[in-house]
Amino acid sequence: MLRRVKDRIDREYAQPLDVEALARGVNVSAGHLSREFKRAYGESPYSYLMTRRIERAMALLRRGDMSVTEVCFAVGSSSLGTFSTRFTELVGMPPSAYRAEAAEATVGMPPCVAKQVTRPIRNREAPPAARK
Repeated sequence: MLRRVKDRIDREYAQPLDVEALARGVNVSAGHLSREFKRAYGESPYSYLMTRRIERAMALLRRGDMSVTEVCFAVGSSSLGTFSTRFTELVGMPPSAYRAEAAEATVGMPPCVAKQVTRPIRNREAPPAARK
């Protein structure tokens, strides 16, 4: 059941998903799904969804051919402010700064390696000193 939810999040990250919809899809309550998902994967379904969205946003920003607003909506976020705040929390810099720096940092690096090196990890959020 949890694997199906995780796979759905990975596949449909850009769609409007919420914990209730995910829970309905596997016939359990939202609370039960959240508890079991967190116990199995170390983070809530919502946090996992946001991590996937930020990971995809990082890849799109590294390409450099889309604006931050376009990336925000392409990954399924409906609010630029919330997207920017969450991006900054996970990555340690605003999306616009990341776009400028990451394009140069991953030049010549195969995309599969760049994805692994730059992957946001919730338990390794940016230290408070890096936030401004």
